[in-house]
Amino acid sequence: MKPIGVLALQGDFEAHQKALARAGADSVLVRTAAELQNVAGLVIPGGESTTMLKLLRLENLFEPLREFGQQRPIFGTCAGAILLASEVSSPQQESLGLVDMAIERNAYGRQLDSRVVRLAAEDGLTGKELEAVFIRAPIIRRVGETGRVLARYLGDPVLVDFGRHLVATFHPELTPDPTVHRMFVDRVAR
Repeated sequence: MKPIGVLALQGDFEAHQKALARAGADSVLVRTAAELQNVAGLVIPGGESTTMLKLLRLENLFEPLREFGQQRPIFGTCAGAILLASEVSSPQQESLGLVDMAIERNAYGRQLDSRVVRLAAEDGLTGKELEAVFIRAPIIRRVGETGRVLARYLGDPVLVDFGRHLVATFHPELTPDPTVHRMFVDRVAR
């Protein structure tokens, strides 16, 4: 199997590489459209979504990334989830539109409002508790019919399976638990 790519324009892409290794996968950093051709799936890390959009445009990666996502799996965390959504608010911004989901940026508050919580996983992960690190996290306001909520925080979806794609509004790469990354690795292997 080809390695899993980690988009390395901004954010803690090295933490995702370590998390993928804990989940049993080989990974490579992706910075160009050509490098997308050499990976089986892609992780889009957290960071600042407007900055990531500018960098995607600057590196001519926006359309190649959208085309990649129409064929292969992508896992978006925090800003990565924002980039995958079909609707973005606070403020409204462009996105890849690869998952039917409405998301509100920075909705849990500022950097000072960051937190670590325990989540009771749902649907397919029942009985599993996940540690979730929220940093200036977005809130998923609507999940389309193709989405299956796997975990919630304060009643809002925070981990959603969209078949090909996976989104998390938290940072699973910042914990030692490989559960979420392993879920993505298994998806890519299928």
